[in-house]
Amino acid sequence: MNKPNDSIFKDRDKEAEFWEKNYKETWKTGKPVNVKFAKNLSETLNIRLDPTTINSVRREAKEKGLGPTQLIRMWIMEKLGTASHA
Repeated sequence: MNKPNDSIFKDRDKEAEFWEKNYKETWKTGKPVNVKFAKNLSETLNIRLDPTTINSVRREAKEKGLGPTQLIRMWIMEKLGTASHA
């Protein structure tokens, strides 16, 4: 299994990349993976969505195995073209 440098994720994109490559193996072995997370990576932005929209986001996020805020963040980063930049 690939391991992140020093078991510390420099940003959320690196964390996502790591888990995309390693989640199946980690799940199969059932062994814990020691991970340290950087704190205060970003600021918070609150947005209001109508119930129909937020339910659609929640459904799609669940299908992808993500939380709704993770999915929305991914969409924003993709739209801005910064998904692969730290």
